[in-house]
Amino acid sequence: MGLRGPKPKGKVKMEWSSDFAYAIGLIASDGNLSPDGRHILFVSKDEELVHLFIEALKVDANIGKRSGNDKKEKKYHVVQIGDVLFYKFLLSIGLMPNKSKIIGKLAIPTDYFFDFLRGSFDGDGCTYSYWDSRWRSSFMFYTVFVSASKAHVLWIQKNVKHHLGITGHITGRGQKGTVYQLKYGKADSLQLLHRLFPNRGTQSLTRKRLKINEMLRIINARQV
Repeated sequence: MGLRGPKPKGKVKMEWSSDFAYAIGLIASDGNLSPDGRHILFVSKDEELVHLFIEALKVDANIGKRSGNDKKEKKYHVVQIGDVLFYKFLLSIGLMPNKSKIIGKLAIPTDYFFDFLRGSFDGDGCTYSYWDSRWRSSFMFYTVFVSASKAHVLWIQKNVKHHLGITGHITGRGQKGTVYQLKYGKADSLQLLHRLFPNRGTQSLTRKRLKINEMLRIINARQV
């Protein structure tokens, strides 16, 4: 009988919490599982978001830089975590390597769905607003979630509807409609944003939160 090697030790504490679910949302949007079965990468142009990812998982990790497709300027911040146990956990909840177009539903506990969704929003979501010239003093804004996988967008839509009773609408854009957007209008956004950001201390990307609060200020709604 051959000798057994040491059991792998996990760096990431796999216990559901608001921060942990937020980090899973970031992985689902901007993360990548290496085919080696061990490493998880998170890449973003926004350095703050990479720091938030590390803080949410409560791990020590170095942040590097790498170039984009143009291979000229190293403008992307990247962190890599080597953890076999965490990698297997991510597989068990529905994540996988090369997930962009094939990710579907994920096993996220109901109590932490909106924490997960906040991570997904900070990774690939956005808000936009404008004054509608068709009606006097009509300020419109939208909350948007983006994915290359329609199955994943449909799963988010289904869960938001289950929790809040709002549906939103899905549009496809880009080459052959391979990028999908799930959009919520102003009234629905008000419900959704206050669930995504339940209090001022909720972990989130500063620039997106400031943009949201400016929109809320214009309509005299409660800040998040």
